[in-house]
Amino acid sequence: MENKLTKKYGLLTAICMVVGTVVGSGIFFKAGKVLQNTNGNMLKCLITVGGVGLIMLICSYVFSILAQRHEKVNGIVDYSEVTCGRKFAYLVGWFMTTIYYPTITSTLAWVSAQYTCVLFGWNPCSDIHLVIAAFYLIMGYFINAISPKIAGKFQVSATFIKFVPLLVMGIIGTIVGLTNGNIGEAFKANIEITGTSGNIITAMCAFAFAYEGWIITTSINSELKNSKKNLPIALVLGAVIVVGIYLLYFLGLSGVLKTKDLIASGDNLPRDAFTALFRNEVFGTIVYVFIVISCLGTLNGLMLGCCRGMYSIAVRGEGPAYKIFAQIDDETNMPHNSSILGVVLCMLWMLQWEMGLIQQKLPAIIGWENDELPIITLYGIYIPIFIIIMIKGKGLGAFKRFAMPAVACGCCGFMVYSAIAAYKIQAFYYIIVFAVITLIGMLFYKGSFGFAFFKKEKRVEVDSEEFLLVREGTTDDAETSAE
Repeated sequence: MENKLTKKYGLLTAICMVVGTVVGSGIFFKAGKVLQNTNGNMLKCLITVGGVGLIMLICSYVFSILAQRHEKVNGIVDYSEVTCGRKFAYLVGWFMTTIYYPTITSTLAWVSAQYTCVLFGWNPCSDIHLVIAAFYLIMGYFINAISPKIAGKFQVSATFIKFVPLLVMGIIGTIVGLTNGNIGEAFKANIEITGTSGNIITAMCAFAFAYEGWIITTSINSELKNSKKNLPIALVLGAVIVVGIYLLYFLGLSGVLKTKDLIASGDNLPRDAFTALFRNEVFGTIVYVFIVISCLGTLNGLMLGCCRGMYSIAVRGEGPAYKIFAQIDDETNMPHNSSILGVVLCMLWMLQWEMGLIQQKLPAIIGWENDELPIITLYGIYIPIFIIIMIKGKGLGAFKRFAMPAVACGCCGFMVYSAIAAYKIQAFYYIIVFAVITLIGMLFYKGSFGFAFFKKEKRVEVDSEEFLLVREGTTDDAETSAE
C-alpha cells in the first residue's frame, strides 16, 4: 500500500470548492446586518461587500504565488513549512485539524439542519434538529471518505445549484429595481437605526465572515490535476466569482423591496425578498430549498478539508499515532483514520456550539461562538507567511514579492481586529482555549519547542524561485517526513 493521495480532481472542482466553501448561509442571512450598519444606503453596502471581497481576493492572490511553486499534501501546511519552518507548519496543521476545520464544518451542519427544520415546519429548537445535524455530518463523512469522486461531483453540482437564487435575485431584481426606481432610492437612503453607527468599517466587520472558507481549497492540492497551474487559477478566479455574485445579489435585493422593508425583514430577508419578487409566498418558501442545498454544498467542501486534517500532520511523521493517521485506503485512496477523527472532532465542536452558545449550559470560557472566532488565529497565521515571502522571495518581481504581501498583511490585521472588536471578552476566552489546545499539540511534536525556533537552514530552489526551507535536525529523517 502506497500512502500517497492520487490526482483525482480537475480545475472545475477546485473552482467550485473555492466558491462552494465561501457561498453558504452567510450571504443570505448576513445581508440584514450590512443593511443595518450602513443605514440602508446601497452605495455603502456595495462598498462593504466589495471591500471585504477585496481582502479575500488579495489573500487568495498571494497564496496563488505559493501554489504555483509548491505542491505536497496540504496547501496551507505546505506553505507554512516552506516559509516559516517545520515547527510552525506543525502548529498550523494542528490548529486546522483540531479547531478550524471541525468548528466551521460542525456549524454548517447545525445551520443546514436549522434551515431544514424551517423548510418542513419542524421546531428548530427540538431534538430533531440535532439529529438532522449529526446525520448531515455523518453523510458528509461517508461521501468524502468512501467515494471522494462523488464528493467532488456533488461539490460542482451544489455550487451551480446555489447560484440559482443568487443570480435570479441579482439579475431579475436589478431589472425590476431599475424599472420601479427602488435602486435609485436605495443609493440615496440614510435611515437612522437605533444601536448602529452607520459606519462602513462596522458593516465590514459584520460581513467579513460571509467570505470565510476559501483557504480549505488548498487542502486538496496533492489530489488536484496539474495543481501548480490549476490551484492558482481556482483561488483567484473563484474569489472573483464570489465577489461578483455577492455584489449582484445585494443590488437585486434593493430592487424588489423598499429600503425600510429590507431592514425590517431581518433574518427573514430571503423569504420576504423572493416573495416580493414573484408576488407569491410559495417562492419565498422554495428559496429555502436552495439555501439548504447551498449549506450542504459548503458543508461538503469543508468536510473535504476535515477528512485530510490529521493526515496532513501524520504524513510528515508528526502528531499522535502518526503511522495510523498517515494510512491511505487501497480502494478509495482516502485517509480513513484521519477522516474518522475529523468527524468525531466535528461532533464534539457541535456539542460545544449547542450546549454553550445555544443552550448556554457551559461556562462562558468555552461557550463562545466557534464559527467566527477561529479566524483570529487563521489570519494571524497568514501574516508571518506573507512576511517571509517579502524577506526570502528572491526571483519574484517587486509587485509579487513586496507590494501584494504587504497589502495582504494589512488585510489580515484588519480581519483579526474585526473579530476581536466584535466579540471582545469572547475573543479573549477563545484565545485561552486555543492556547491550551496548542500546548496539547506541542506534546505530540517529535522535535522540541525552544527559543531557538529555527535550528538549521537549507535553501531549496523550486521553479527558479528560492525560498528559505527550515528543517530541524532529527535523528531519523524517516520519522520526520513521509515524503
